[in-house]
Amino acid sequence: MNYVRPVQDVRSSPPAISVIAHRGASEDAPEHTLAAYRKAIEDGADALECDVRLTADGHLVCVHDRRVNRTSNGRGAVSALELADLASLDFGSWKESAFGPDTLDPDEVPDRQHEDPERTSVLTLERLLELVADADRRIELAIETKHPTRWAGQVEERLVELLDRFGHTKPARPADAPPPVRVMSFSARSLHRVRAAAPDIPGVYLMQFLTPRHRDGRLPPGVGIAGPGVRILRAHPDYVARAHRAGHRVHVWTVNEPADVELCRDLGVDAVITNRPKQVRTQLGFA
Repeated sequence: MNYVRPVQDVRSSPPAISVIAHRGASEDAPEHTLAAYRKAIEDGADALECDVRLTADGHLVCVHDRRVNRTSNGRGAVSALELADLASLDFGSWKESAFGPDTLDPDEVPDRQHEDPERTSVLTLERLLELVADADRRIELAIETKHPTRWAGQVEERLVELLDRFGHTKPARPADAPPPVRVMSFSARSLHRVRAAAPDIPGVYLMQFLTPRHRDGRLPPGVGIAGPGVRILRAHPDYVARAHRAGHRVHVWTVNEPADVELCRDLGVDAVITNRPKQVRTQLGFA
């Protein structure tokens, strides 16, 4: 059954800079958990950012790293584990540990009867899409595909199928409203796959370094949003103006420090991706 999100009222003017919650409100709650995304919505985030990986049995889950070792009490590659394997792991206790994730014993079976599953359970992209669809205001979603992976193009194929089920491949919206979902990647090939299958979904080309071919603001064909790391803006503050002159928007990651927030505001970026949506919104005067 198709889950089609109803058209929401977007007539109110959006903030000058969109604030995107990086892996949810990940400074306050375990990253990529339902609790982190609920907190981001409560904090007023305009959009939620997530990373997606494909499990061995074909489910898209919100996990950043190739392996689950850092953010759970398990071990192994996401692509080699089934959803049931991931569902048995604790993805939250490392955040609560006063000594950091390295102290979490991977052989210790947690007492899950007293845990909040929204803070410890693996999150599927499907569940996150349901959370966004059920929100009482417009919440955008920025989905990053992680590469390289053993599943290659199957990631984008499954992603487009899921977005289509939620009505995001051809979203019904006012003409002046941006699409509610965009796909981000450091892989131009990944963005090309999504664009070929779903041309109405915008792409964001993520950049850790500013290569010579992109210094003038150009992006891969069909991509309309630049995604530079904040270090690029520190070293090349004129990049934002160049990207804008080329007709592209600029979404910057990961903007946590007050000085970087000010830099982004001064340079006129279109969106900041941050672990601290509440604090950034307050600094920008939106809260």
